[in-house]
Amino acid sequence: MGSEVLRRAYDEVLAEVAAGGFGPPGDGELSAEQIVAHLVASDELMSEATEAVLAGSPVAYYDLDAIHRPQLDALVAEYAGPGPPTPGGSAVSGGLVASAGTPAALGGLAGRLRETSRRLCALVDRLGPAAQTPVETRLHEDVDLRVDETLPWARTLDLHARVHLPKHLAQLRALRPQFHAHRA
Repeated sequence: MGSEVLRRAYDEVLAEVAAGGFGPPGDGELSAEQIVAHLVASDELMSEATEAVLAGSPVAYYDLDAIHRPQLDALVAEYAGPGPPTPGGSAVSGGLVASAGTPAALGGLAGRLRETSRRLCALVDRLGPAAQTPVETRLHEDVDLRVDETLPWARTLDLHARVHLPKHLAQLRALRPQFHAHRA
C-alpha cells in the first residue's frame, strides 16, 4: 500500500483551504477552522495507530472524540493569536498565525495539517505487508461514515482517503458564500 491516493486527497483539501473565502457555517455546521482542526486531530490519531501497526503492537482506532466541538475549538484556539510564521508559509496567511476566524488562523491550521498529513503519508509508505494488519476500527461521523468492525489497516486508510477527506472537502466548498447566497 502506498500513499498516492492519500496524498492527492490531502492536496485537494489543502488547495481548497489555501483558496480561502469561506463564509460562516450554518446552524450545526463546522467552520472552516473547525474542519481543518478535525482533520489535524484525525491525522494524529491515524499516525499513532500506524506507528503501532508498524511496531507490531496491538492497536484499536477510534475516531469518535476528534469531532467534539470543544476539542476542535481548543485546537483552533491553539493556532489563534499572534505567533511565529508557520513552516513554509501559507498561501492563506503568508505564514502568520493570528486570531481565530481570520484567514491567518486558518493558515496556521493549514500549516499544521500539512505537517500531520506528510507524517501520516510517510508512515503509510513504510507499511508494506503490515498494511493488512487487522485493526479494530470505529469511525462515527454523522450518518455518512459509520464503521464499527475489525478491518485491515489499509482499508481504514483507504476510507480516510476516499470517503473522509472528500467529505470534508465538500464541507469546505459548501462554506463559500456563492453556494449559500442567503448567508452572504
